[in-house]
Amino acid sequence: MHGGWFGLDPLGVETSRPFTRRSMNPSGQTAGYPPPTPTSAIIGTVAAALLAFLLLSVSGPAALPAEGQRMAAIFVVVLILWVTEALPVGMTSLLAVVLLPIFGVADLPTAFGTFVSPVFFFVLAMFIIAQAFISSGLDRRFSLWLLSKAGTESRRVVQVFMVGTCLISTIMSDVPATAIFMALAVGLFEKMRLTPGRSTFAKALMIGIPFAALIGGVATPAGSSINILGIFFIQEYGDVTVRFLDWMVIGVPMVVVLLPLSTKILLWFYPPEMDHVTAVGDVVTERSRLGAVSGREWRVLIILGTMIVLWVLSTWFESLDVVLISLLGAITMFLPGMRLFTWKEVERGIGWEALLMVGGVTALGAASVETGLAQWLVDGALGGLENWSALGVVALVSAFTVVIHLALPIGPVINSVLIPPLAILALSTGQNPALYALPVAFTASCAFLLPLDAVPLVTYTRGYYRMLDMFVPGAILSVCWVMVITVLMVWLGPMVGLL
Repeated sequence: MHGGWFGLDPLGVETSRPFTRRSMNPSGQTAGYPPPTPTSAIIGTVAAALLAFLLLSVSGPAALPAEGQRMAAIFVVVLILWVTEALPVGMTSLLAVVLLPIFGVADLPTAFGTFVSPVFFFVLAMFIIAQAFISSGLDRRFSLWLLSKAGTESRRVVQVFMVGTCLISTIMSDVPATAIFMALAVGLFEKMRLTPGRSTFAKALMIGIPFAALIGGVATPAGSSINILGIFFIQEYGDVTVRFLDWMVIGVPMVVVLLPLSTKILLWFYPPEMDHVTAVGDVVTERSRLGAVSGREWRVLIILGTMIVLWVLSTWFESLDVVLISLLGAITMFLPGMRLFTWKEVERGIGWEALLMVGGVTALGAASVETGLAQWLVDGALGGLENWSALGVVALVSAFTVVIHLALPIGPVINSVLIPPLAILALSTGQNPALYALPVAFTASCAFLLPLDAVPLVTYTRGYYRMLDMFVPGAILSVCWVMVITVLMVWLGPMVGLL
Protein backbone atom coordinates (compact mmCIF):
# COMPACT_ATOMS: atom_id res chain seq x y z
CA MET A 1 0.00 0.00 0.00
CA HIS A 2 1.44 3.34 -1.00
CA GLY A 3 1.81 6.54 0.99
CA GLY A 4 -1.18 8.06 2.70
CA TRP A 5 -3.48 10.86 1.71
CA PHE A 6 -3.08 14.43 2.98
CA GLY A 7 0.40 13.48 4.18
CA LEU A 8 -0.78 10.77 6.58
CA ASP A 9 0.23 7.13 6.86
CA PRO A 10 -1.78 4.70 4.69
CA LEU A 11 -4.19 3.59 7.38
CA GLY A 12 -4.76 7.00 8.87
CA VAL A 13 -4.02 5.59 12.31
CA GLU A 14 -1.17 3.61 13.75
CA THR A 15 -2.59 0.13 13.88
CA SER A 16 0.25 -1.46 15.81
CA ARG A 17 -1.39 -0.22 18.99
CA PRO A 18 -4.88 -0.94 20.32
CA PHE A 19 -7.79 1.47 20.03
CA THR A 20 -8.43 2.21 23.70
CA ARG A 21 -8.74 5.32 25.85
CA ARG A 22 -5.26 6.14 24.55
CA SER A 23 -5.94 5.54 20.87
CA MET A 24 -3.07 6.36 18.59
CA ASN A 25 -3.36 9.39 16.39
CA PRO A 26 -1.64 9.73 13.01
CA SER A 27 1.39 11.44 14.41
CA GLY A 28 2.10 8.49 16.63
CA GLN A 29 1.22 10.40 19.76
CA THR A 30 -1.35 9.20 22.21
CA ALA A 31 -4.90 10.46 21.76
CA GLY A 32 -6.88 10.56 24.97
CA TYR A 33 -5.74 11.45 28.45
CA PRO A 34 -2.04 12.29 28.55
CA PRO A 35 0.01 9.79 30.55
CA PRO A 36 -0.47 10.56 34.25
CA THR A 37 2.49 12.15 35.99
CA PRO A 38 3.95 10.36 39.02
CA THR A 39 2.41 13.02 41.25
CA SER A 40 -1.10 12.70 39.79
CA ALA A 41 -0.87 8.91 39.94
CA ILE A 42 0.07 9.08 43.63
CA ILE A 43 -2.75 11.57 44.32
CA GLY A 44 -5.28 9.31 42.57
CA THR A 45 -4.12 6.24 44.46
CA VAL A 46 -4.14 8.02 47.84
CA ALA A 47 -7.57 9.56 47.16
CA ALA A 48 -9.00 6.15 46.29
CA ALA A 49 -7.57 4.58 49.44
CA LEU A 50 -8.72 7.42 51.73
CA LEU A 51 -12.27 7.50 50.36
CA ALA A 52 -12.54 3.73 50.64
CA PHE A 53 -11.29 3.89 54.25
CA LEU A 54 -13.83 6.63 55.00
CA LEU A 55 -16.68 4.60 53.55
CA LEU A 56 -15.69 1.56 55.57
CA SER A 57 -15.25 3.56 58.79
CA VAL A 58 -18.59 5.37 58.97
CA SER A 59 -21.96 3.82 59.71
CA GLY A 60 -23.86 3.23 56.50
CA PRO A 61 -27.57 3.85 55.82
CA ALA A 62 -29.89 1.38 57.49
CA ALA A 63 -31.25 0.24 54.13
CA LEU A 64 -27.76 -0.63 52.84
CA PRO A 65 -26.40 -4.04 53.96
CA ALA A 66 -22.84 -4.22 55.30
CA GLU A 67 -21.78 -6.12 52.18
CA GLY A 68 -23.25 -3.33 50.07
CA GLN A 69 -21.22 -0.74 51.95
CA ARG A 70 -18.03 -2.70 51.34
CA MET A 71 -19.03 -3.00 47.69
CA ALA A 72 -19.45 0.79 47.55
CA ALA A 73 -15.86 1.15 48.79
CA ILE A 74 -14.65 -1.12 45.97
CA PHE A 75 -16.59 0.92 43.43
CA VAL A 76 -15.04 4.15 44.73
CA VAL A 77 -11.52 2.72 44.50
CA VAL A 78 -12.00 1.35 41.00
CA LEU A 79 -13.77 4.42 39.59
CA ILE A 80 -11.13 6.83 40.89
CA LEU A 81 -8.31 4.67 39.55
CA TRP A 82 -10.08 4.31 36.19
CA VAL A 83 -10.76 8.02 35.79
CA THR A 84 -7.35 9.22 37.01
CA GLU A 85 -5.51 6.30 35.37
CA ALA A 86 -3.27 6.16 38.44
CA LEU A 87 -2.91 2.49 37.46
CA PRO A 88 -3.19 1.20 33.90
CA VAL A 89 -6.87 0.70 33.06
CA GLY A 90 -6.39 -3.04 32.58
CA MET A 91 -4.68 -3.45 35.94
CA THR A 92 -7.46 -1.52 37.69
CA SER A 93 -9.97 -3.89 36.05
CA LEU A 94 -8.08 -6.88 37.47
CA LEU A 95 -7.85 -5.14 40.85
CA ALA A 96 -11.65 -4.85 40.85
CA VAL A 97 -11.94 -8.64 40.70
CA VAL A 98 -9.23 -9.21 43.30
CA LEU A 99 -10.89 -6.82 45.79
CA LEU A 100 -14.20 -8.72 45.73
CA PRO A 101 -12.96 -11.70 47.80
CA ILE A 102 -10.57 -9.51 49.84
CA PHE A 103 -13.47 -7.29 50.97
CA GLY A 104 -15.68 -10.33 51.55
CA VAL A 105 -18.38 -9.50 49.01
CA ALA A 106 -17.83 -12.56 46.76
CA ASP A 107 -15.79 -15.75 46.92
CA LEU A 108 -12.89 -16.23 44.51
CA PRO A 109 -14.60 -18.63 42.05
CA THR A 110 -17.63 -16.32 41.81
CA ALA A 111 -15.48 -13.25 41.27
CA PHE A 112 -13.52 -14.81 38.42
CA GLY A 113 -16.60 -16.59 37.05
CA THR A 114 -18.44 -13.29 36.55
CA PHE A 115 -15.34 -11.70 34.99
CA VAL A 116 -15.66 -13.73 31.77
CA SER A 117 -18.98 -13.30 29.96
CA PRO A 118 -20.20 -13.49 26.34
CA VAL A 119 -19.60 -9.75 26.11
CA PHE A 120 -15.88 -10.33 26.64
CA PHE A 121 -15.70 -12.58 23.58
CA PHE A 122 -17.89 -10.26 21.49
CA VAL A 123 -15.50 -7.36 22.13
CA LEU A 124 -12.54 -9.57 21.23
CA ALA A 125 -14.21 -10.60 17.95
CA MET A 126 -15.04 -6.99 17.04
CA PHE A 127 -11.43 -5.90 17.57
CA ILE A 128 -10.37 -8.58 15.09
CA ILE A 129 -13.03 -7.49 12.59
CA ALA A 130 -12.01 -3.83 12.94
CA GLN A 131 -8.40 -4.82 12.30
CA ALA A 132 -9.45 -6.66 9.12
CA PHE A 133 -11.33 -3.58 7.90
CA ILE A 134 -8.23 -1.45 8.43
CA SER A 135 -5.55 -3.93 7.31
CA SER A 136 -7.36 -4.66 4.05
CA GLY A 137 -7.52 -0.94 3.19
CA LEU A 138 -11.32 -0.83 3.22
CA ASP A 139 -11.27 2.02 5.72
CA ARG A 140 -9.22 4.14 3.35
CA ARG A 141 -11.27 3.24 0.27
CA PHE A 142 -14.56 3.95 2.03
CA SER A 143 -13.32 7.24 3.49
CA LEU A 144 -12.01 8.53 0.18
CA TRP A 145 -15.17 7.45 -1.63
CA LEU A 146 -17.28 9.44 0.81
CA LEU A 147 -15.05 12.49 0.59
CA SER A 148 -15.25 12.38 -3.19
CA LYS A 149 -19.00 12.96 -2.79
CA ALA A 150 -18.50 15.97 -0.55
CA GLY A 151 -17.41 18.49 -3.16
CA THR A 152 -15.66 21.56 -1.82
CA GLU A 153 -18.49 23.28 0.07
CA SER A 154 -17.29 23.46 3.70
CA ARG A 155 -20.62 22.65 5.37
CA ARG A 156 -21.08 19.63 3.15
CA VAL A 157 -17.58 18.42 4.02
CA VAL A 158 -18.54 18.44 7.72
CA GLN A 159 -21.74 16.57 6.93
CA VAL A 160 -19.97 13.92 4.86
CA PHE A 161 -17.32 13.32 7.54
CA MET A 162 -20.09 12.80 10.09
CA VAL A 163 -22.10 10.49 7.81
CA GLY A 164 -19.00 8.39 7.11
CA THR A 165 -18.10 8.08 10.78
CA CYS A 166 -21.69 7.21 11.63
CA LEU A 167 -21.94 4.49 8.99
CA ILE A 168 -18.68 2.78 9.99
CA SER A 169 -19.66 3.00 13.65
CA THR A 170 -22.82 0.93 13.08
CA ILE A 171 -20.69 -2.24 12.81
CA MET A 172 -17.39 -1.11 14.34
CA SER A 173 -16.44 0.15 17.78
CA ASP A 174 -16.84 3.92 18.15
CA VAL A 175 -13.20 4.62 19.03
CA PRO A 176 -11.56 3.19 15.88
CA ALA A 177 -14.34 4.70 13.75
CA THR A 178 -13.53 8.09 15.28
CA ALA A 179 -9.78 7.59 14.87
CA ILE A 180 -10.11 6.75 11.16
CA PHE A 181 -11.96 9.94 10.27
CA MET A 182 -9.97 12.07 12.71
CA ALA A 183 -6.86 11.06 10.77
CA LEU A 184 -8.45 12.32 7.56
CA ALA A 185 -9.55 15.54 9.24
CA VAL A 186 -6.15 16.34 10.75
CA GLY A 187 -4.46 15.78 7.42
CA LEU A 188 -6.95 18.16 5.82
CA PHE A 189 -6.34 20.81 8.49
CA GLU A 190 -2.58 20.58 8.05
CA LYS A 191 -2.91 20.98 4.31
CA MET A 192 -5.15 24.02 4.88
CA ARG A 193 -2.73 25.32 7.55
CA LEU A 194 -5.49 25.73 10.13
CA THR A 195 -4.35 26.70 13.62
CA PRO A 196 -5.75 24.50 16.42
CA GLY A 197 -8.31 26.38 18.48
CA ARG A 198 -8.89 29.19 15.96
CA SER A 199 -10.86 27.52 13.16
CA THR A 200 -14.62 27.04 13.56
CA PHE A 201 -14.53 24.63 10.60
CA ALA A 202 -12.01 22.44 12.44
CA LYS A 203 -13.96 22.82 15.67
CA ALA A 204 -17.22 21.67 14.08
CA LEU A 205 -15.51 18.74 12.39
CA MET A 206 -13.55 17.52 15.42
CA ILE A 207 -16.62 17.67 17.66
CA GLY A 208 -18.84 16.27 14.93
CA ILE A 209 -16.77 13.13 14.31
CA PRO A 210 -17.15 11.68 17.85
CA PHE A 211 -20.77 12.86 17.96
CA ALA A 212 -21.45 10.90 14.77
CA ALA A 213 -19.61 7.82 16.08
CA LEU A 214 -21.66 7.79 19.29
CA ILE A 215 -24.90 8.21 17.35
CA GLY A 216 -24.01 5.56 14.74
CA GLY A 217 -22.99 3.14 17.48
CA VAL A 218 -26.59 2.72 18.69
CA ALA A 219 -27.95 1.68 15.27
CA THR A 220 -27.18 -2.01 15.81
CA PRO A 221 -26.14 -4.14 18.79
CA ALA A 222 -22.81 -4.69 17.01
CA GLY A 223 -22.10 -0.95 16.95
CA SER A 224 -20.68 -0.85 20.45
CA SER A 225 -19.69 -3.15 23.28
CA ILE A 226 -21.91 -0.91 25.45
CA ASN A 227 -24.92 -2.19 23.52
CA ILE A 228 -24.03 -5.85 23.91
CA LEU A 229 -23.24 -5.33 27.59
CA GLY A 230 -26.64 -3.68 28.11
CA ILE A 231 -28.43 -6.52 26.30
CA PHE A 232 -26.48 -9.03 28.42
CA PHE A 233 -27.48 -7.35 31.69
CA ILE A 234 -31.15 -7.11 30.63
CA GLN A 235 -31.16 -10.82 29.82
CA GLU A 236 -29.23 -11.75 32.97
CA TYR A 237 -31.24 -9.73 35.49
CA GLY A 238 -34.54 -9.03 33.73
CA ASP A 239 -34.99 -12.33 31.84
CA VAL A 240 -35.85 -10.38 28.67
CA THR A 241 -34.15 -11.13 25.35
CA VAL A 242 -33.53 -8.08 23.17
CA ARG A 243 -33.03 -9.51 19.69
CA PHE A 244 -30.83 -7.96 17.01
CA LEU A 245 -33.69 -6.57 14.92
CA ASP A 246 -35.62 -5.51 18.04
CA TRP A 247 -32.73 -3.22 18.90
CA MET A 248 -32.49 -1.92 15.33
CA VAL A 249 -36.20 -1.05 15.29
CA ILE A 250 -35.35 1.67 17.81
CA GLY A 251 -31.67 2.24 17.03
CA VAL A 252 -31.93 2.94 13.28
CA PRO A 253 -34.68 5.60 13.60
CA MET A 254 -32.61 7.21 16.36
CA VAL A 255 -29.69 7.55 13.94
CA VAL A 256 -31.92 8.81 11.12
CA VAL A 257 -33.28 11.58 13.35
CA LEU A 258 -30.25 12.46 15.50
CA LEU A 259 -27.47 12.54 12.89
CA PRO A 260 -29.02 15.37 10.79
CA LEU A 261 -29.93 17.19 14.01
CA SER A 262 -26.37 16.96 15.30
CA THR A 263 -24.91 18.40 12.08
CA LYS A 264 -27.38 21.28 12.11
CA ILE A 265 -26.70 22.05 15.78
CA LEU A 266 -22.91 22.00 15.34
CA LEU A 267 -22.94 24.08 12.16
CA TRP A 268 -25.27 26.59 13.80
CA PHE A 269 -22.88 27.04 16.75
CA TYR A 270 -19.68 26.75 14.71
CA PRO A 271 -20.26 27.86 11.10
CA PRO A 272 -17.12 27.33 8.97
CA GLU A 273 -15.08 30.48 8.42
CA MET A 274 -14.64 29.61 4.75
CA ASP A 275 -17.19 28.73 2.09
CA HIS A 276 -15.07 26.18 0.23
CA VAL A 277 -12.37 23.64 1.13
CA THR A 278 -10.15 23.38 -1.92
CA ALA A 279 -7.79 20.82 -0.31
CA VAL A 280 -10.47 18.15 -0.68
CA GLY A 281 -9.71 18.08 -4.40
CA ASP A 282 -6.70 15.83 -3.74
CA VAL A 283 -9.12 13.01 -2.92
CA VAL A 284 -9.72 12.33 -6.62
CA THR A 285 -6.02 11.69 -7.17
CA GLU A 286 -5.79 9.48 -4.08
CA ARG A 287 -8.80 7.43 -5.18
CA SER A 288 -7.35 6.85 -8.62
CA ARG A 289 -4.18 5.45 -7.02
CA LEU A 290 -6.19 2.83 -5.13
CA GLY A 291 -7.18 0.97 -8.28
CA ALA A 292 -9.83 -1.76 -8.29
CA VAL A 293 -11.10 -3.42 -5.13
CA SER A 294 -8.49 -5.99 -4.11
CA GLY A 295 -9.07 -9.64 -3.31
CA ARG A 296 -8.38 -8.98 0.38
CA GLU A 297 -11.02 -6.25 0.44
CA TRP A 298 -13.57 -8.51 -1.26
CA ARG A 299 -12.93 -11.28 1.26
CA VAL A 300 -13.48 -8.92 4.18
CA LEU A 301 -16.64 -7.52 2.56
CA ILE A 302 -18.07 -11.00 2.00
CA ILE A 303 -17.38 -12.06 5.59
CA LEU A 304 -18.83 -8.82 6.97
CA GLY A 305 -21.88 -9.05 4.73
CA THR A 306 -22.53 -12.65 5.78
CA MET A 307 -22.18 -11.70 9.45
CA ILE A 308 -24.68 -8.85 9.09
CA VAL A 309 -27.23 -11.15 7.41
CA LEU A 310 -26.79 -13.76 10.16
CA TRP A 311 -27.04 -11.09 12.87
CA VAL A 312 -30.40 -10.00 11.47
CA LEU A 313 -31.59 -13.61 11.09
CA SER A 314 -30.73 -14.20 14.77
CA THR A 315 -33.91 -12.25 15.50
CA TRP A 316 -35.92 -15.33 14.45
CA PHE A 317 -33.43 -18.17 14.98
CA GLU A 318 -32.22 -18.48 18.57
CA SER A 319 -29.32 -20.73 17.54
CA LEU A 320 -27.82 -17.80 15.62
CA ASP A 321 -26.42 -16.03 18.66
CA VAL A 322 -24.88 -12.60 17.98
CA VAL A 323 -21.71 -13.38 19.93
CA LEU A 324 -21.37 -16.78 18.28
CA ILE A 325 -21.69 -15.25 14.80
CA SER A 326 -19.12 -12.58 15.65
CA LEU A 327 -16.59 -15.15 16.86
CA LEU A 328 -17.13 -17.38 13.82
CA GLY A 329 -16.64 -14.38 11.54
CA ALA A 330 -13.41 -13.47 13.31
CA ILE A 331 -12.13 -17.06 13.14
CA THR A 332 -13.01 -17.29 9.44
CA MET A 333 -10.63 -14.43 8.74
CA PHE A 334 -7.71 -16.68 9.78
CA LEU A 335 -8.60 -19.63 7.56
CA PRO A 336 -5.95 -20.79 5.04
CA GLY A 337 -6.03 -18.71 1.88
CA MET A 338 -7.60 -15.63 3.51
CA ARG A 339 -4.25 -13.84 3.93
CA LEU A 340 -5.84 -10.87 5.68
CA PHE A 341 -3.36 -10.53 8.54
CA THR A 342 -1.23 -12.53 10.94
CA TRP A 343 -2.11 -13.21 14.55
CA LYS A 344 0.80 -10.99 15.61
CA GLU A 345 -0.76 -8.05 13.74
CA VAL A 346 -4.14 -8.70 15.35
CA GLU A 347 -2.57 -9.16 18.77
CA ARG A 348 -1.08 -5.66 18.55
CA GLY A 349 -4.41 -4.22 17.44
CA ILE A 350 -6.57 -5.72 20.19
CA GLY A 351 -7.50 -3.28 22.93
CA TRP A 352 -6.58 -5.42 25.89
CA GLU A 353 -7.47 -2.60 28.28
CA ALA A 354 -11.00 -2.50 26.85
CA LEU A 355 -11.32 -6.28 27.15
CA LEU A 356 -10.17 -6.30 30.77
CA MET A 357 -12.47 -3.39 31.57
CA VAL A 358 -15.47 -5.31 30.21
CA GLY A 359 -14.54 -8.21 32.48
CA GLY A 360 -14.12 -5.93 35.48
CA VAL A 361 -17.43 -4.17 34.82
CA THR A 362 -19.44 -7.40 34.55
CA ALA A 363 -17.87 -8.67 37.79
CA LEU A 364 -18.65 -5.41 39.59
CA GLY A 365 -22.20 -5.38 38.22
CA ALA A 366 -22.89 -8.90 39.46
CA ALA A 367 -21.41 -8.14 42.89
CA SER A 368 -23.34 -4.87 43.25
CA VAL A 369 -26.60 -6.77 42.72
CA GLU A 370 -25.71 -9.60 45.08
CA THR A 371 -24.70 -7.21 47.88
CA GLY A 372 -27.76 -4.97 47.55
CA LEU A 373 -25.72 -1.89 46.61
CA ALA A 374 -27.28 -1.53 43.16
CA GLN A 375 -30.81 -1.79 44.54
CA TRP A 376 -30.06 0.80 47.22
CA LEU A 377 -28.65 3.24 44.65
CA VAL A 378 -31.64 2.95 42.33
CA ASP A 379 -34.17 3.14 45.17
CA GLY A 380 -32.53 6.37 46.31
CA ALA A 381 -32.17 7.98 42.90
CA LEU A 382 -35.14 6.58 40.97
CA GLY A 383 -37.52 5.36 43.65
CA GLY A 384 -41.25 5.42 42.85
CA LEU A 385 -40.82 4.66 39.15
CA GLU A 386 -43.60 2.07 39.33
CA ASN A 387 -46.10 4.92 39.74
CA TRP A 388 -44.99 6.70 36.57
CA SER A 389 -46.39 6.29 33.08
CA ALA A 390 -44.28 4.51 30.45
CA LEU A 391 -43.52 7.88 28.85
CA GLY A 392 -42.37 9.34 32.15
CA VAL A 393 -40.24 6.31 33.05
CA VAL A 394 -38.33 6.32 29.75
CA ALA A 395 -37.82 10.10 29.87
CA LEU A 396 -36.65 10.13 33.49
CA VAL A 397 -34.31 7.14 33.17
CA SER A 398 -32.81 8.50 29.94
CA ALA A 399 -32.29 11.99 31.40
CA PHE A 400 -30.72 10.52 34.55
CA THR A 401 -28.36 8.42 32.41
CA VAL A 402 -27.27 11.52 30.46
CA VAL A 403 -26.47 13.48 33.62
CA ILE A 404 -24.68 10.60 35.35
CA HIS A 405 -22.09 10.69 32.54
CA LEU A 406 -20.54 13.68 34.33
CA ALA A 407 -19.80 11.53 37.38
CA LEU A 408 -19.34 8.20 35.58
CA PRO A 409 -17.84 8.98 32.15
CA ILE A 410 -17.53 5.29 31.26
CA GLY A 411 -20.48 3.77 29.38
CA PRO A 412 -19.98 0.14 30.49
CA VAL A 413 -19.85 1.24 34.14
CA ILE A 414 -23.13 3.13 33.74
CA ASN A 415 -24.71 -0.05 32.40
CA SER A 416 -23.38 -2.14 35.27
CA VAL A 417 -24.54 0.35 37.93
CA LEU A 418 -28.03 1.06 36.60
CA ILE A 419 -29.36 -1.83 34.51
CA PRO A 420 -29.26 -4.75 37.00
CA PRO A 421 -31.18 -2.99 39.80
CA LEU A 422 -33.61 -1.35 37.37
CA ALA A 423 -34.38 -4.72 35.78
CA ILE A 424 -34.91 -6.29 39.21
CA LEU A 425 -37.07 -3.33 40.30
CA ALA A 426 -39.23 -3.75 37.20
CA LEU A 427 -39.74 -7.46 37.87
CA SER A 428 -40.69 -6.79 41.50
CA THR A 429 -43.36 -4.29 40.43
CA GLY A 430 -44.75 -6.38 37.58
CA GLN A 431 -43.32 -4.14 34.84
CA ASN A 432 -41.42 -5.17 31.72
CA PRO A 433 -37.71 -4.87 32.61
CA ALA A 434 -37.00 -3.52 29.12
CA LEU A 435 -39.08 -0.43 29.95
CA TYR A 436 -36.74 0.47 32.80
CA ALA A 437 -33.42 -0.86 31.52
CA LEU A 438 -33.37 -0.40 27.74
CA PRO A 439 -33.28 3.43 27.93
CA VAL A 440 -30.05 3.05 29.94
CA ALA A 441 -28.54 0.66 27.38
CA PHE A 442 -29.20 3.17 24.59
CA THR A 443 -28.39 6.35 26.51
CA ALA A 444 -25.13 5.02 27.96
CA SER A 445 -23.68 6.13 24.59
CA CYS A 446 -25.03 9.67 24.95
CA ALA A 447 -21.70 11.21 26.03
CA PHE A 448 -22.09 14.67 24.46
CA LEU A 449 -21.75 17.02 27.43
CA LEU A 450 -17.98 17.05 27.97
CA PRO A 451 -15.10 15.19 26.29
CA LEU A 452 -14.65 12.79 29.20
CA ASP A 453 -15.66 9.60 27.41
CA ALA A 454 -13.05 7.66 25.40
CA VAL A 455 -14.72 8.54 22.06
CA PRO A 456 -14.59 12.38 22.18
CA LEU A 457 -11.20 12.19 23.90
CA VAL A 458 -9.75 10.87 20.63
CA THR A 459 -10.30 14.24 18.93
CA TYR A 460 -10.24 16.53 21.98
CA THR A 461 -6.55 16.04 22.68
CA ARG A 462 -5.61 17.38 19.23
CA GLY A 463 -6.40 20.87 20.54
CA TYR A 464 -8.90 22.03 17.91
CA TYR A 465 -11.61 22.70 20.52
CA ARG A 466 -11.79 23.39 24.24
CA MET A 467 -13.66 21.26 26.73
CA LEU A 468 -16.57 23.69 27.17
CA ASP A 469 -16.96 24.16 23.40
CA MET A 470 -18.74 20.83 23.42
CA PHE A 471 -21.10 21.53 26.32
CA VAL A 472 -23.88 23.72 24.89
CA PRO A 473 -24.35 21.94 21.54
CA GLY A 474 -23.89 18.65 23.40
CA ALA A 475 -26.56 19.59 25.96
CA ILE A 476 -29.03 20.47 23.21
CA LEU A 477 -28.28 17.22 21.41
CA SER A 478 -28.66 15.30 24.69
CA VAL A 479 -32.12 16.80 25.20
CA CYS A 480 -33.00 15.78 21.65
CA TRP A 481 -31.65 12.27 22.39
CA VAL A 482 -33.89 11.92 25.47
CA MET A 483 -36.93 13.11 23.52
CA VAL A 484 -36.25 10.78 20.58
CA ILE A 485 -35.57 7.65 22.65
CA THR A 486 -38.69 8.36 24.74
CA VAL A 487 -40.96 8.66 21.69
CA LEU A 488 -39.44 5.66 19.91
CA MET A 489 -39.53 3.41 22.98
CA VAL A 490 -43.17 4.19 23.73
CA TRP A 491 -44.23 4.11 20.07
CA LEU A 492 -42.18 1.25 18.60
CA GLY A 493 -41.30 -0.75 21.71
CA PRO A 494 -44.72 -2.47 21.96
CA MET A 495 -44.49 -3.53 18.30
CA VAL A 496 -41.49 -5.76 19.06
CA GLY A 497 -42.63 -6.85 22.52
CA LEU A 498 -40.25 -4.65 24.50
CA LEU A 499 -43.01 -2.89 26.47
